[in-house]
Amino acid sequence: MSEKYIYIKSYGCQMNVYDSDRMKDLFSDKGYKITKDISKANITILNTCHIREKAVEKVYSDIGRIKKIKNNKNNMKLVVAGCVAQAEGNEIKKRSPIVDFVVGPQSYHELPDMIDNLKKPLSSEFLQNEKFKNLIYNSSKQSSEFLSIQEGCDKFCSFCVVPYTRGPEFSRPIEDIINETKKYASSGIKEIILLGQNVNAYHGISKDGKSRNLSYLINKISEIEEIKRIRYMTSHPIDMEDTLINEHATNSKLMPFLHLPIQSGSDSILKKMNRKHTVEDYLKIVDKIRNVKPDIALSSDFIVGFPDESDKDFEYTMKFIEKVKFVIAYSFIYSPRPGTPAQHKDNIDNATKKARLSALQSLLTEQQINYNKSFLNKDMEVLFEKEGRHKNQYIGRTIYNQSTFITSEEKLINKILQVRITNSTNFALECQI
Repeated sequence: MSEKYIYIKSYGCQMNVYDSDRMKDLFSDKGYKITKDISKANITILNTCHIREKAVEKVYSDIGRIKKIKNNKNNMKLVVAGCVAQAEGNEIKKRSPIVDFVVGPQSYHELPDMIDNLKKPLSSEFLQNEKFKNLIYNSSKQSSEFLSIQEGCDKFCSFCVVPYTRGPEFSRPIEDIINETKKYASSGIKEIILLGQNVNAYHGISKDGKSRNLSYLINKISEIEEIKRIRYMTSHPIDMEDTLINEHATNSKLMPFLHLPIQSGSDSILKKMNRKHTVEDYLKIVDKIRNVKPDIALSSDFIVGFPDESDKDFEYTMKFIEKVKFVIAYSFIYSPRPGTPAQHKDNIDNATKKARLSALQSLLTEQQINYNKSFLNKDMEVLFEKEGRHKNQYIGRTIYNQSTFITSEEKLINKILQVRITNSTNFALECQI
């Protein structure tokens, strides 16, 4: 019997990476081998993201490229999975008949059976619990592993498709998450990164039938001896409870890094975005967490050129960034997403959007460079995760989530070491033991 191969490409967020890993596990269990060579693949899966317009365009571009390979390999099955599949399933089938299967993020656990039995359901139901019950959890990582604990969103920000592609908020039971963590721990994983569209809205049920929050879950995971580091993302300001803030002060395994998107520094724009919080609300959270954990590293997301964003609104955002000082942030030009309330009012011209994005990114980059420079000649703890591009180079992360690289004759993967920072580039730290 000839060997069977599967090729999976992930677009977008860390949750998609987690989903792709679980799809790999499902097919590995069926005897498939993972390949990075698409021409060898019997099954090709594009695990898609619908957050930004360019991500969608890239999917259709990739489908066109794969068509030539598929035409020369009659037995290849092409699957489009993920959020684009959920939002635009029928459109995909119309535009690209070469696609064999379309499956949303809540139904990919059915893929092996769908392919074996040549069923072609286009599932639009949100059955998160069924999905997680039917997944296989094996780690292909060497030191750090993503773990989805919460899916979906009830916030309905006017720019966001997540409630329509991932469904309402759903939190996995405590025991299921602990068991998955223990499995990763037994394979040598030292760091767990808890994922959710609104991860700090987590409200999973424990063994005693009680609803538990994220700080409770983090405490339970920290009891697993092999796990040395815990992180979580992405959080929403209105779910940033005091118990979670205090967890940063009391739990040594919880890393001093918080990704807390605000999107805009203007209250007027936040209201149009339906964010349900103000700039002042956000600043109070920053004050609280810096009060209990002064060295906390803060990260955020920003959208520029949102409908009706004035020069004054943008100025408020720049002043907000100057006030908070972020160690890193992700910034994007607003792009209308089908089905969202904001899609019909894209009234800022592209030149203005690009100019604002350039100014904002310059400020954020300056803050990141200055932050990294502040660690020169200091000792830091680093978990080394993988090999670098150069000979004897290893890449790791500090407790503040900074990328770090080192040259060493000794193999360092999955080791946590004290290092001395010797150089600071724009986006990474060089170190030596």
